[in-house]
Amino acid sequence: MFSWFKTGSLGLQHVLAMYAGAVIVPIIVGTALELTPTQLSYLISIDLLTCGIATLLQVWGNRFFGIGLPVMLGCAFQAVAPMIAIGNKYGMTAIYGSIIASGVIILLLGGLFGKLARFFPPVVTGSVVTIIGLTLIPVAIQDMGGGPGSEDFGSLQNLALSFGVLAFIIIMNRFFTGFLRAVSILIGLIAGTIAAAFMGKVSFQGVLDASWFHMVQPLYFGAPTFHLPAILTMTLVAIVSVMESTGVFMALSKICDRELTERDLARGYRAEGLASIIGGFFNSFPYTTYSQNVGLVQLTKVKKRSVIAAAGVMLILLGSVPKIAALTMLVPTAVLGGATIAMFGMVVASGIKMLGTVDLNQHENLLIVACSVGMGLGVTVAPTLFDQLPESIQILVDNGIVAGSFTAILLNVVFTLGKKREHDVQVQPSAAKETPELGV
Repeated sequence: MFSWFKTGSLGLQHVLAMYAGAVIVPIIVGTALELTPTQLSYLISIDLLTCGIATLLQVWGNRFFGIGLPVMLGCAFQAVAPMIAIGNKYGMTAIYGSIIASGVIILLLGGLFGKLARFFPPVVTGSVVTIIGLTLIPVAIQDMGGGPGSEDFGSLQNLALSFGVLAFIIIMNRFFTGFLRAVSILIGLIAGTIAAAFMGKVSFQGVLDASWFHMVQPLYFGAPTFHLPAILTMTLVAIVSVMESTGVFMALSKICDRELTERDLARGYRAEGLASIIGGFFNSFPYTTYSQNVGLVQLTKVKKRSVIAAAGVMLILLGSVPKIAALTMLVPTAVLGGATIAMFGMVVASGIKMLGTVDLNQHENLLIVACSVGMGLGVTVAPTLFDQLPESIQILVDNGIVAGSFTAILLNVVFTLGKKREHDVQVQPSAAKETPELGV
């Protein structure tokens, strides 16, 4: 049985893995909408707090909502551009009105979205998970250099820190087992941050300036207002989030050796809808599953929901105590990059493993994988490809994960519509459990 210390340490790894992605959204949105430093501080804090609440809702798993898998929720990055556009046109209150309305739609139609499960056979889910990993790796590579736009990008210090952390994690996985191997990411981040401090790359000023306690203020920016174009736009974003989450749910179900039903998926979708309603009421963001934490589950082999619940509680604490939250920002970008390159690579490996259950001798399956992965990676490399399309359509195609997922789903429908074909070879659970663990 996991002790409190072990559970907390493993939960902290998940917090650190998703922290950067969670705080970058409020920073981008707040800066674009010209919020004051005080307003931006509130936005970051309330976002972290709501991330924790959303995660607990999803992990809880009851008869009405919550998928009950070790999944972390964070603010949906694909909502950034629509939120900025809505805020500039209608004001901040319209952003939260559209978030609440879209959350209600997802909550009420969760059962309908659950029927989408048949459109996600292994050839689709394997392709989607592979795309998720491939699109995340460039982010890790940029972080290894110090982050995009940094003055010392690719410096010897940044490379030494990032590759040093990566080597440290690999060594720990090579020579240790059990708990030490499970927390290798966390130990690597701590060791890297200490090394960076000796290099003068860690500043404690943010911790000193931060306050000790932050009171939650619902409707901080005012009562929500509702505009049909804004609601339709945010509902499209919510549907896209549901599609991404389905791939993450499927990936985690494979890792956890659990078969998902339509009802399971419906409860997962309802939890996301409820989380977005809460996000709108607290004036934060819409929430979705975070794919980077799938890599951490795969890497550590720890699948206990208690670990994710601990991470959710930590996020609530971080959102309530800004000074503690500032501590997690001490980790330099290069150090984080060294850890995430291993985690995101494990997502790719997980996708490839899932595709290993598919009969790729069938031309249709091979074409689905080829086109979906190609489209997903292509849009990631050339994100301006669809800039000339209407904004409502751009939401669905300007993200590599979404574009690749749409391609996989569409081609699967094209090749299966009106005919039966044995397109997937399933691996029995017992055989799947015998697969040796990856050594990273």
